[in-house]
Amino acid sequence: MSQENLEVVKRAIAALNDHDVESYLAYCAADVQMETPVTPIEGVYKGADGVRRYFADVLEHFPDFRVTIERLERVGADRVLGFLRLNMSGRASGITLGGDIPSANIWDFTDGKIKRVRIFFDRREALEAVGLSQQDAHTDS
Repeated sequence: MSQENLEVVKRAIAALNDHDVESYLAYCAADVQMETPVTPIEGVYKGADGVRRYFADVLEHFPDFRVTIERLERVGADRVLGFLRLNMSGRASGITLGGDIPSANIWDFTDGKIKRVRIFFDRREALEAVGLSQQDAHTDS
């Protein structure tokens, strides 16, 4: 199942890059949960409505939001670790935040669907969350 999970992540990210949240949700379990760097403040985004709200907020503030996959790794049968780069600029300011914002996501799967997404701006935190060291993952950030 793990190879299929990598393909699901690739297709889900492609849907996000098309700003097609409904297609993204087709790859998610009904009770999907999304944890972001602001989860301690905003809480966990739960279910399709939570994911829609999260991406509506992102696209409202960053209409040119794009994700580039740097590398995806299987971590067990039902988990994928992804090293990503984010591109975005602010709607109001027009200030480009860059195309080289490193991030990492962890996707947990159930029955071939994304069950939980954890988004990290600190890649070391993502590695720790899956029980890997920086050397294990061969990453430089």
